[in-house]
Amino acid sequence: MKFKVTVVGGGNVGATTAQRIFEKGYADVVLVDIVEDMPQGKALDMLSSGPVLGTDARITGSNTYDETVDSDVVVVTAGIARRPGMSRDDLLMTNMKIVGSVTEEVVKLSPKAVLIIVSNPLDAMVQHAYNVSGFPRERVLGMAGILDTARFRTFLSQELNVSVTNVSAYVLGGHGDTMVPLIGSTTIGGIPVSKLIDANRLEEIVQRTRDGGAEIVGLLKTGSAYYAPSAASAQMVESILLDRKEILPCAAYLEGEYGINGLYAGVPVKLGAKGVEKIIEVELTDKEAAALKASAESVQELVDIMAKA
Repeated sequence: MKFKVTVVGGGNVGATTAQRIFEKGYADVVLVDIVEDMPQGKALDMLSSGPVLGTDARITGSNTYDETVDSDVVVVTAGIARRPGMSRDDLLMTNMKIVGSVTEEVVKLSPKAVLIIVSNPLDAMVQHAYNVSGFPRERVLGMAGILDTARFRTFLSQELNVSVTNVSAYVLGGHGDTMVPLIGSTTIGGIPVSKLIDANRLEEIVQRTRDGGAEIVGLLKTGSAYYAPSAASAQMVESILLDRKEILPCAAYLEGEYGINGLYAGVPVKLGAKGVEKIIEVELTDKEAAALKASAESVQELVDIMAKA
């Protein structure tokens, strides 16, 4: 029996995530969006690529949640992008309503699903989805750390002209300016990165990683990144459905780990059939621990704003 994955939000991130999962062939996919006929059109286009790719998976588009019943994983990408003149709080409150509404709908029809939240501001949105869903913390998580880590690994591989597969790294913390790349745990073919790149240049690469999303927005002029975010989302889905138990940086609910309690933060987790099967605590330097704490505090500010709504 094939797995079933629902992707809510048929924009660039959602549609490309649906495409990547469909092309792997291990799951049938439902793409949901409120725009009339749009998800149906995208799904039909993807379905027609099946004979070329050799996949017999099914993908359907829908404007309602009826088709999503009994999904194994639900990926939520729905939300609006920040518009000119819109404050951070405006964006927060608008997407809070969207993500809350989506979560209410999907949990009714798929009470055993694992929820992966991709909507921004990520860390606050996954916290809200967790609160609304009533699911255990293992089954509600956010996609950000894989994306941030992938950007960091990309820039390091370019700097040293080595394969990305030889770059081992983690980026923890919030998805944004407060992300925390773990320099002490970063190796290139087993060699500490600090022995290969001087501290000043390394800090420039770290800063480029923090600005990675903004750099792409600046180049595209209209819209934001979606190829790498969708690849990261699909990797999480695959690790869960195929029970691969990969150690991946994800936004997970912490209950004392890393000294953070009752809040979502980007940390390494073991991702398998049950969702978050274990939170991995890596040793941090004092500087990294302080940065992770500051990152969590910035997320807490957003959570506090939502709590007053």
